[in-house]
Formats: sequence, structure tokens, C-alpha cells
Amino acid sequence: MASRTHDTDVLVIGWGLSGLVAAAEALHAGRRVTIIDQEPRVNLGGQAWWSFGGLFLVDSPEQRRMGIRDSLELATQDWFGNAGFDRPEDAWPRRWAEAYLDFAAGEKRSWLRELGVGLFPVVGWAERGGGGAIGPGNSVPRFHIVWGTGPGIVAPFAATVQDGEAQGRVTILPRHRVTELIAGSGAVTGARGEVLAASDSARGAVSSRERVGEFEIRAGATIIASGGIGGNHDLVRAAWPKRLGTPPGHMLSGVPAYVDGSMHAVSASAGAGLINGDRMWHYVEGITGWDPVWPAHGIRILPGPSSLWLDATGRRLPVPLYPGFDTLGTLSHLRATGHDHSWFVTSLKIVEKEFALSGSEQNPDLTDRDLKLLVRSRLAKGPTGPVQAFLDEGEDFVVEDDLETLLAGMRRMPGGELLDPQRVRDEVVARDREVGNEFTKDAQLAMLRSMRAYRGDRLIRTASPHRLQDPAAGPMIAVKLHVLTRKSLGGIHTDLDARVLDAAGDVIPGLYAAGEASGFGGGGVHGYRALEGTFLGGCLFSGRRAGRAAAR
Repeated sequence: MASRTHDTDVLVIGWGLSGLVAAAEALHAGRRVTIIDQEPRVNLGGQAWWSFGGLFLVDSPEQRRMGIRDSLELATQDWFGNAGFDRPEDAWPRRWAEAYLDFAAGEKRSWLRELGVGLFPVVGWAERGGGGAIGPGNSVPRFHIVWGTGPGIVAPFAATVQDGEAQGRVTILPRHRVTELIAGSGAVTGARGEVLAASDSARGAVSSRERVGEFEIRAGATIIASGGIGGNHDLVRAAWPKRLGTPPGHMLSGVPAYVDGSMHAVSASAGAGLINGDRMWHYVEGITGWDPVWPAHGIRILPGPSSLWLDATGRRLPVPLYPGFDTLGTLSHLRATGHDHSWFVTSLKIVEKEFALSGSEQNPDLTDRDLKLLVRSRLAKGPTGPVQAFLDEGEDFVVEDDLETLLAGMRRMPGGELLDPQRVRDEVVARDREVGNEFTKDAQLAMLRSMRAYRGDRLIRTASPHRLQDPAAGPMIAVKLHVLTRKSLGGIHTDLDARVLDAAGDVIPGLYAAGEASGFGGGGVHGYRALEGTFLGGCLFSGRRAGRAAAR
């Protein structure tokens, strides 16, 4: 097999958002940069390209224009109440959290605007919590959507890297798979591995692992930006913590198969400390993709708060496990039921107002920056085009005119035999009776009415309260929901300069880590739970720190 060698100032392993940001920062500092990735070049931008483009910002102009009073103090209260840091190894993640909050409340927005990144004016309220002032959830809306979604946030950094390539200062090497970090004299000095056969696989699709050569790259500094484990279900199950119940037998993948965690083992072999591997972030509103790109391709419903959520047997989920409130709390509860799926029972009126789908490809109006389509799809009557496609083609949807026919359709689906039809009838009828008054003992309806006091929710995110069986709101809709893998919250242990630490907590010279590979900073900046909009932001922040430190 042919062997290739290369020398560079900074080697970046992985061309997702954190890797591109790190490379851009090293370029700005005057360094020569080499970027390698195991996939074909069409995948430049990694997972971020597929994302909805949500960013966590604190006390932004967009928030203030929507009447939201936010502050660094309130965001810090939410972050630390959400994270639940409780381990000795959380010392660096705590410091990363403090630094990231300063960034989100400070220069993050202006830095991005200087790069040409714009924001949708309505701020979303993700991960609402609902249990108390101290604990899971965002006290106020903080979810800012990038105008252009994932491709929009990737674009300026990809452009910088490609300009550097044109100038001869950047070398981009697709189909290079790292199998070993080169160590000598107590430092990491590069990487070696396999050159894979050229592939014409489309973005996100599986590519071959046929070896056609070997490579070795020597570098003054090496940055690992290789992502997490969400595409490798075996690794997800192996890391699954007891506190979240038993791992599902069936899961959907919210990320491509190349998110395989392969660099974790390579990093550990070079002495890197891996921490908080049992902390993870998976969704329970996954639906099977009707036009899949990668294996087990799932899409997450970004739900508003109105749908009735039932477990596989038809029992309503407890307070405050409503759609969009507490991701891991809901996951833990559903895993305790012993079944891999759950159900939304809802109406077309709710679906057309409250159902959004995560992903750049599911939001063509925002991704393509199409104002006419945006107004037509978000404010006009009827579901958005991508949601309608799932209603028409999706295998997890039942659409019927009345409850009895809906129940029969649910029962015909795989796993539907677990449903207790009388239990579902009782839950739907009881919920509908509660809608008759402005006041209610039903906490979900009370919370819904409270949310509609926020004009962003009232305008585009919540349907007015109504009976699910109201023919004027119909037809009725049931959605079978699955666990959808997404993010690793733990990873490679780093200090605040993104320098990799060994098992004893000492710096490994020459080695840095950023993005999901490092738990978005420090080995787990989120602790146990994320506040949403913090994954892309964590890639931006950790990539920036890693690139600047490596360049020094």
C-alpha cells in the first residue's frame, strides 16, 4: 500500500463545526493547517450542516425585542441547576461552563454577526423544565435560530478554510482515518492511519472502509475534533447509565453512521483521559425518516406543548413531562416502562402550529432564507411541507377523523397491541373536559395558557387550547415515537485552553480537543443535561479556544 507523509503546524482531525472553527483560528494566527477526515469531502461541515441551527444566547437584542428579561445571573442559575455537577472530575467542566456563559452573554453574537451570521427574530423556548426555579430547564426563551440553519453557521468557517486552501496555507485530506496518535518525548507530534478508497457517497450516506494506503502527518499541535458516538448504537448501549433505565432494543439515529466514536479509543491509547462517558443526550420524539439518508435515519419532532403524551400502554406521562419540557426526565420515565416507544395523540390544528422538525433539510424556508416560503409555511393554515410529507408518507403516523378509528389504526401498528384502548379513551375524554374553562386542574393545560403569554409562542409555536376530539380541529392524529440518538455529553478531558489531560489530570503536550469529542469543552460542559442551543455553541466556543491555543 502507498504511504503518504506530511508536515504541518496544526493538524485538525475532523471537519465538523468545531474543527473548522479551530482551523480558522489557527489560520488567523498565521499557522499552516492540515484538516483530515475519514469521509468524502462532500461532508465538510459534519453534523452541524444537518442541524436546525439553534444557538443559546443570553440577554440578546432578539430576546429584548420579544419582551424577554434575561441575565447572566439567571442563565448561570439555569445552567448549573440543569447540569448537576457532582463529581471531582467536573472541576474543569464547571470552569468551561462559566466561561461559556460569559461568551453567550458577551461577544458570541457580535462575533458571529461580524462573520455574516444572522438570526431569526423570534426566540424559541426549548427545554422548559417546569419543576422549579432551581432545576432542569430554561427559565426564559433562549433558542436563537440561525438564518440559514446548519449550513448558515458552517458557511463562514468553511469559506475561511477554503480560502486558506486556495492560498496554499491549508491542506484538506478526505478519506484519512486516524488509527494512532504519534507520541514522542512526552508529547503528541501528529497522527498516522489509513487512507480509504475514494467514495462518491452523498453527504451523510455510508461510505466504504476499503483501505488503499497509509499516511503519517507530523504536526506542532494536534486537535481532535472528531465528534461523539451517536451513530454507533453498540457504543451508546455500552455507555448507557443505569439512571436512565435499560438501553432501548430499538433506536433511531439522529446523526450519520460516521459519528462512530472511533477517536475516543485512539485518544485513550495515547494517554488521554476520558470522563463522563455515561452522560448522554438522546431524544424521545424520534420518528422514522420516510426518505432516509443514513441507516436508521430518524428525525426529531420539535414539539409544542399541547399534544397528549402516552406511554406504549396508553397511560399519560406524569407532571411535568410534557412535550418540549424535560428531555432526560422523559427518557428516564419511558425507559422504566419497559417499552421502546410512546405516543402523541393530537389534532391537525396542533400539528400545523406546533410541529417543527429538527434538521436543515426539514426546514427549507429557514435554510434557503426564503422569506416568502417562511411566511407561507409558518403563518398560513396547514402544516409545513416537510411535516405534511410525514403525514402523507411517514410510517409512524395515524390520521383519522374520530377517536375510535384512530385507536384502531394505532392498534394495527407494530407495538400497538400493547395499547389499552379504554385507558386512551379515558385520558383523551378527561383532558377534553378540562378545556371547557379558562381555569383547570390539568397542569399541562395551565402551562399551555401560561406559555401563550409569551408572544413568540402565541405567534408561531402554540395552538389555542381546544378539545382533541373537536371536528373543527381535526382530523385526529397519533404519532408513534422512538428513542433517537444524538449527543455525547462526556468526552476527552481538557483544561480551559482545550489542552488534553491524562488520567492523572496532567497536560499532554501538543494535544488538544474540541467539540463533541471533548464533551463540548472540558470533558462535559453540560453536566448531566443540556439547555438546548448549546451544542453548536459548544462547538464554536471550544473550537475557538482550541484553535487559538494550538496556534500559540
